[in-house]
Amino acid sequence: MAQKFDVVIIGAGPAGYVAAIKAAQLGLKTACIDKWLDAAGKPALGGTCLNVGCIPSKALLDSSHKFEETQKGLKAHGISIGEVAIDVPAMIKRKELIIKKLTTGIKGLFKANGVTSFAGTGRVVAPKQVEFVDHEGTTEIIEAENVIIATGSAPIDIPPTPINGDTIVDNVGALAFQSVPEKVGVIGAGVIGLELGSVWSRLGSEVTILEALDGFLPMVDQQVAKDALKVFRKQKLDIRMGTRVTGSDVQGDQVAVNYTDSEGDHEMTFDKLIVAVGRKPYTDNLFDESLGLKCDERGFIEVDEQCRTTVPGIWAIGDVVRGPMLAHKGSEEGVMVAELIADKIAQVNYDLIPSVIYTHPEIAWVGKTEEQLKEEGVEYNAGTFPFAAIGRAQAANDTAGMVKILAHKETDRVLGIHVFGPSAGDLAQQGVIAMEFGASAEDLAMTVFAHPTLSEAVHEAALAVNGMAIHIPNK
Repeated sequence: MAQKFDVVIIGAGPAGYVAAIKAAQLGLKTACIDKWLDAAGKPALGGTCLNVGCIPSKALLDSSHKFEETQKGLKAHGISIGEVAIDVPAMIKRKELIIKKLTTGIKGLFKANGVTSFAGTGRVVAPKQVEFVDHEGTTEIIEAENVIIATGSAPIDIPPTPINGDTIVDNVGALAFQSVPEKVGVIGAGVIGLELGSVWSRLGSEVTILEALDGFLPMVDQQVAKDALKVFRKQKLDIRMGTRVTGSDVQGDQVAVNYTDSEGDHEMTFDKLIVAVGRKPYTDNLFDESLGLKCDERGFIEVDEQCRTTVPGIWAIGDVVRGPMLAHKGSEEGVMVAELIADKIAQVNYDLIPSVIYTHPEIAWVGKTEEQLKEEGVEYNAGTFPFAAIGRAQAANDTAGMVKILAHKETDRVLGIHVFGPSAGDLAQQGVIAMEFGASAEDLAMTVFAHPTLSEAVHEAALAVNGMAIHIPNK
C-alpha cells in the first residue's frame, strides 16, 4: 500500500527543506525526497547551497580573505609576523566540517518537526503520485494531495570547454583543489566567477577571467559596477571583457584555451579552468510529459505569482522557476507555498529580493538601478556616500566603495539601495527593511544610527539624496 502524505517535496535545498519544515509546522503530514550523497556516500540534505554552493564557497572566501589580510593588511595596523603559509587541504577540510555540521542540522530539524525524509530520487507520475526510487533501486509510489518541486539548478556546460573534473571544472571542482594552481582561468565574470576567482587569487594564483559581455555586471547599478571593476583589477584579477571562448585543448596537466576579442584570436594556458557561465533549472526526468506541466524556452517550470504550476496540486519553487537563482528567494517561496496549502494568506515581494556578491569588498543591492529608472522614465534623486569618509571604515583600514540610495523625486520613497564596500550584504538589508515598509529617504535620514559604525554610510547616503549630507560636501 502506498504511503500517503498531505505534502511531498522533491528536493531538500533551501527551497525544499524550508517548505518541508514550514508545512510540518502548519500541521501537514510532510515528506521530503532528496538524492544528494556526500563524499562518503551518505545522504546529505541542503542541496547545492549547503553542499557545493553558498556555504562552502563562503567558507573558502573567508579563509582566503584572512590569509590575504594576514599577508598584506596587518602591516597598516603595526602588526609584524613571519612568513605566512596556506595549508590548502586543511582549509578544504574546514569547509567540509562546516558542511557536515549544517547538513546534519537540517536532518535534526526534520526529525524535530516530524518531516519524513526519503533518500533517493522522485518523479511526478500523476497529479497526486510521486514515484520514489531509493539508492538501492527499490521503487515505490508515494501519494500526496500536494507535490512541491524544488529540485534546484545545475551548472551550465559549454561545448568549447567540456568539464573533465580535473583541469576543466565547474564550481564544484573549484571548491576542492588540494593545492594552489599557478594559473587559473575563469570563464564568466558573474557572481560565481568573481567569487571563485577571488578565492584562488588571494591564495596566490594568477587569475584571468574571460567574460563574453562587453559590460561588467550589467545587473548591477553601473556606477557601482565601474567602481568595483577598478578595485578588482587592482587586486590583480585580470578581467577581460568582450572575450568569446572558442575552444580548449587539454595538454597533460594544463589546458590551452582559445578565445577571440576585438583584437583577434588568442590562446592562454592554465593549470585549472573554472567554467562559471551560469546555471540551468534541474528538471531531468522529473515528471511525466503526459502531466501537462509547462516549461518555458529556458527550461523553467511555468508558475503563477504564488508558484502554482499549470497542474492543480503541483507547485514549483526555487531555481526551477522564474526569477533570480537565490537561496533566500527559494526559501521564501517555500514558506509561501506551505502556507497557501494550509489555507493561509501568503505572498513573496519579488520587488525586494536582495542580491549579494561576496567578493571583498562585497557588492549588494535591492530595488531599481539608475539605468532601470531612466529606462522607465521615473524621475529620481540619488545620494551617495563613500566609506572613505566613515570613521569605522578608516579604523578597520577597509575604505573602498560607497553606499548609493535612489529615491522618487516627488514622493522621496526609496526605490533602490546599492552598496559596494565592507559588509555590503548586511548594510543593503537595512534598505530592504526600509523599502518593505515604504520608507522615504527622509525617514532613513531621521533615523538614529550608532557611531562609529559602517551603517552610518547608509544614513549619510539617505541625507545626500536631498542634499543634506553632513560629512561630505553636497552637490
